[in-house]
Amino acid sequence: MAGDPAGRPPAVDPAVEPAADSAVDEAAAPAPRRARAAIPEHAWETAVKLVGAAREVHLVCHVSPDGDALGSALAAGLALRSLGVDAFVSFGDDPQVVPASLSFLPGQDLLIPAAEVPDAPELVVVFDVASEHRLGLLCDKALAARELIVIDHHSSNNGFGSCRLIDPAAPATAVLADELLRRLGVPLTHDIAVCLYTGVATDTGSFKYTATTPATHELAARLLATGIRQDLISRQLWDTASFGYLKVLAAALERARLEPEAAGGRGLVWTVVPHADRERHGVAMDEVEGLIDVVRKAAEAEVALVLKEGEDGSFYGSSRAKGAVDLGAVCAGLGGGGHAYAAGFTSYDDAATTVERFRTLLENELRD
Repeated sequence: MAGDPAGRPPAVDPAVEPAADSAVDEAAAPAPRRARAAIPEHAWETAVKLVGAAREVHLVCHVSPDGDALGSALAAGLALRSLGVDAFVSFGDDPQVVPASLSFLPGQDLLIPAAEVPDAPELVVVFDVASEHRLGLLCDKALAARELIVIDHHSSNNGFGSCRLIDPAAPATAVLADELLRRLGVPLTHDIAVCLYTGVATDTGSFKYTATTPATHELAARLLATGIRQDLISRQLWDTASFGYLKVLAAALERARLEPEAAGGRGLVWTVVPHADRERHGVAMDEVEGLIDVVRKAAEAEVALVLKEGEDGSFYGSSRAKGAVDLGAVCAGLGGGGHAYAAGFTSYDDAATTVERFRTLLENELRD
């Protein structure tokens, strides 16, 4: 392209290319997804009443947020701000760092540090959080709120909160966030659509995972009708990485081990990303989140596991399966949780011990 000696297309922020009319004509768009049977109608009515009556709302997602968590929270924040509500978004990390892959998301001016969230807020809405400990530094503050709405799609959700909008069949928390915003009567703008699309695309693996339904594509169509650039969003989410990441990836793949006899003979492939590798190449933890999606491609393995070492020596485990085992149950045995096909946990054992515990839980789950 003219003007760029490398022939690269110009860098464009997918959050700043609105359509000529940033609000969608709902009558012309595909019908929105209706409430799922898994969530009682009275729960939706309670949530709408609580949000509608609140003067100030704190929207919280889990620590080390992914696109579904942060996208859902920011979409809700933008929506509530359009209704004149004082809305704030936060997550319980210190320092609070938005992953580089999500730096394009609009609404980040709503973000406040965990320390600035009141000790006993009027109303807290949490997104994509399966259990209290995933709130990190905001756990006690959220539980002390006068009302706590939980919006989530994890099958491992433990049922905390005073109002629960939990549907394990939903392909993403963003789908439930969209339903809430529809019920609140919020027009779907370009910026809200960017956030929701990021959430849906992230948790469906770009619409590849089994939870993706015709309704998921109908929602995507409605979001695309606002004029968002899904190509730029996808490039930022999956197709952009530092050279340092490539070096860390290469080392992790060289270190990978295949155990054909594991998982009841269905196979386990696993690897470790030491902290020293990331430090050597200047790679942040959030940059290696997608490494599991490379390792899981091994045709000989039903289950894939990647252990990423943190600065304190603990390991964050990401796992994926192809359908023969419930990884949410397996990772729950390690203090984590998630979905049948994708789940995670944190381990304070060494890598070898962690893999052995994971392997044992995997065998037990297959025998049950």
